[in-house]
Amino acid sequence: MSAGYVTEERVAALKKAAAERVEAIAGQLVEISDWMYEHPELGHQEREAVARLTAALEQHGATVERQAAGMETAFRATFDSPVNEPTVAILAEYDALPEVGHGCGHNIIATAALGAGIALGALADQLPGRVVVLGCPAEESAVPDAGGKIPLVEQGYFDDVDAAIMIHPGTEDYVPFDSTLVAYGLSFEFFGKPAHAAAAPHEGINALDAIIQMFNGVALLRQQLRPDVRIHGIITHGGAAPNVIPPYTAARFRVRSADPVYAREVVDKVVRCAEAGALSAGARLEWRQYIKPYQNMITNHVVGDTIARNMIQIGIGGARVSRDGAGSTDFGNVSHVVPAAQATLRICGEECGWHSKEVAASTITPEGHAAILRGAKVMAMTAIDLLCRPEDLRAASEEHDQTAGPIRDRLAAIPAIGD
Repeated sequence: MSAGYVTEERVAALKKAAAERVEAIAGQLVEISDWMYEHPELGHQEREAVARLTAALEQHGATVERQAAGMETAFRATFDSPVNEPTVAILAEYDALPEVGHGCGHNIIATAALGAGIALGALADQLPGRVVVLGCPAEESAVPDAGGKIPLVEQGYFDDVDAAIMIHPGTEDYVPFDSTLVAYGLSFEFFGKPAHAAAAPHEGINALDAIIQMFNGVALLRQQLRPDVRIHGIITHGGAAPNVIPPYTAARFRVRSADPVYAREVVDKVVRCAEAGALSAGARLEWRQYIKPYQNMITNHVVGDTIARNMIQIGIGGARVSRDGAGSTDFGNVSHVVPAAQATLRICGEECGWHSKEVAASTITPEGHAAILRGAKVMAMTAIDLLCRPEDLRAASEEHDQTAGPIRDRLAAIPAIGD
């Protein structure tokens, strides 16, 4: 089927059929999401969640490539289609947070993507293009080597993709057109010398002193930085006993900025704070990136507007919103290589502090369950619009070249970490 011959009446019929298919599998989607809430898994450990998601996709006719890009819990699902291009990718995330479980609602993201994929798979022989579902592990930066979309980008899983879409739960329904922050992940280790803290403290080299001096240096540094910068760290090892001069301490930091070049400059400043702390205590410092940088999100207006129209079509808000204070996501890395956008769907009100147990609990409420179905419908309908309207995909591609191209050029000039 050629996209140029798809009438508006046919597009409407396909979208209606996709929405009906989502409703038909609602029970299965909710069951998997609620199971994920009860059994949260950290990044790169989402084995049971992936097993359920891929089994459901295969049950509904998908061909699943497991361990995509060499990651145990990544996957790529496709449905047989008479037309292999253009291609729209629907992205699933499914990792949880330490201590709070699905406090970012990734169980909703995963099952909404599952629902959209199954609905579109049922229509695969009628679509003028192809849909793939990409399972992306470890979006949260809580684990080493987080950012599962980055290896997928680097190993070519988006090379034949014309647009990428996903949803994210939130406190209101809208399409975010703001940019997220570039984010670096750094780990620091300080090595000193143990000694009895009372009998012979002068014989030790206090690695805890070194790390505290680093934190103090970072605290003072913040007042000299641009307002969009965020630096936040934790001590992951602070010593074993108060009567022993700590011979080893460790910390992890995230360094963020809206400007990719300035973010790299701030990384150097934070490293110098660590070096100063080590020097002051006489300790030895080792540091590295524990995850690759998350790039800023470049929301594609053509794709985002298509999402917004479909949100309105199913009766929820479709406002185009830009606001300050964004976080970071490896979806930003995807947006640097293909046109990309996402919808934010309400599961609770402002009383829910994000990355919290309250958010996790909201995913299993009627509002949380409704967000799964709304998200699946919006993504399926958006994919149909994009596949059936080649002029929109061309416009999205042209916009992407104009917006992402200059940013990629700036990034190419940034020295690599350690240079």
